[in-house]
Amino acid sequence: MTLTMTLSVTRAPPETAATPSSLPTPKQNQILAALPAAEYARLLPNLELIQLPLGTVLYEPGVEMDYVYFPITGIISLLYVMQSGASAEIALTGNEGLVGVSLFMGGESTTSRAVAQNAGASYRLKSDILRREFALGGPLQYLALRYTQALMTQMTQTAACNRHHTLDQQLCRWLLLSLDRLPGNELSMTQKLISKMLGVTLKGVTEALNKLRARGLIRYKDGLITLLDRSLLEKRVCECYAVVKDEFSRLLPYKFAV
Repeated sequence: MTLTMTLSVTRAPPETAATPSSLPTPKQNQILAALPAAEYARLLPNLELIQLPLGTVLYEPGVEMDYVYFPITGIISLLYVMQSGASAEIALTGNEGLVGVSLFMGGESTTSRAVAQNAGASYRLKSDILRREFALGGPLQYLALRYTQALMTQMTQTAACNRHHTLDQQLCRWLLLSLDRLPGNELSMTQKLISKMLGVTLKGVTEALNKLRARGLIRYKDGLITLLDRSLLEKRVCECYAVVKDEFSRLLPYKFAV
């Protein structure tokens, strides 16, 4: 069974166009940007630009994946969904990474759901082309594996954080990781969606947001969170945020020797 979506699809703009394209380019994704020229040129004709509205589901648990995604803008959340329908975020991805690691790890599908947490653009590559490129053992394979290691760190740290740290600390971690993947200091997200992402009660999220707002760290109105003081928020967060951020910085972006 495959997942069917109705999305706007556009081919990647030519890199040699005389007039610069207004479309986002694949090199706005850090993994694609890190590829050497030859590998990048080989992938470029097969990259498709798609717009992902808020809530777009890229894949469901147990469903065979048709594409790997390279986000340009917005955020993709990986969620674990219980039989009851309850869910919790296990990781998030922005333009630093890719979505669909199961395709090159041999699983073809996964137990999680991938959904657009924030609307944005992404490039996608068909699964057979990704597997062919990965089998070559070249730069894309190397970058994909380094990203997978960073993603595993985020997942394990999220599990530890949810078990050992307060909801207030979990919220701070989630806010900082999300804002790191957006161009500004604003995040569109309702309290209900935050509670689903963190796997906690709506009341708990409301109380935690009110604490941050009372201390002047954020402004929250009509589903829009604005970060007012990053330094104070970073002082308030648990060590989990720094562990994840440092591991991503250590592993990516990787620069190949010329």
